Amino acid sequence: MSAEPIVLQTRGLTLSFGGLHVLSGLDFTMHRGERHAVIGPNGAGKSTFVALVSGLLRPNAGQVLLEGRDVTRATANERVAAGLVRTFQINTLFATLSPLQSVVLALCQRDGVARPSLRAIVHCRPQIEEGAALLERFGLLDDAHLPTQTLPYGRQRVLEVVLAYALRPRVLLLDEPAAGLTTAQGHALFEQVATLTEGTAVLFIEHDMNLVFGYAQRVSVFAGGSVLASGTPDEMRSHEGVQKAYLGH
Repeated sequence: MSAEPIVLQTRGLTLSFGGLHVLSGLDFTMHRGERHAVIGPNGAGKSTFVALVSGLLRPNAGQVLLEGRDVTRATANERVAAGLVRTFQINTLFATLSPLQSVVLALCQRDGVARPSLRAIVHCRPQIEEGAALLERFGLLDDAHLPTQTLPYGRQRVLEVVLAYALRPRVLLLDEPAAGLTTAQGHALFEQVATLTEGTAVLFIEHDMNLVFGYAQRVSVFAGGSVLASGTPDEMRSHEGVQKAYLGH
């Protein structure tokens, strides 16, 4: 058990659509600074869980707690302001903006700069400097002034993580961050994500077991809308129920 405080917790999280039970009383706990993977077969409720945690969906019952604060009824934007930020399976970038413009706009939003615009951000020197440093950290500085739509897909996915991280999240939710990437690109992205912790907890959904077992510190296995098992990667590899339900052993 981690000695770090709990940063994200769900209690009895339940969601149904008509007669379809997607999540059934799901309990989940995540500690500060950890990298936590959620895995499970298709239909296990993984993406629905992230949507409920991030505020895109509302549960029928149960709670979402962020650092002990009940945010179950908070909007997605309120959760972002509280430190809960997510990315998506399909990137949602501003295609015509440069990476630096996008990052500076995100930083201005974070810092409460009133109505940031492309014309105004040229005067945001602290955010420009921080944005350039973030792009350099993630290996994107050479692309800083190119239209985002011209970047290779893998670098666009990295940029999406940069934009989320720019908001200084307490919890960063990554929904299949390696989707559409080559094996090498996926490992490169996760190597960069692994340097982020510094107090930021990273929760990610991923189907590539090499990435899951290579970068997660804890793994939760979903099945039938609840948590089948949770533990270290080694514990999940050898868990008989997990092998039968998901790993196919």
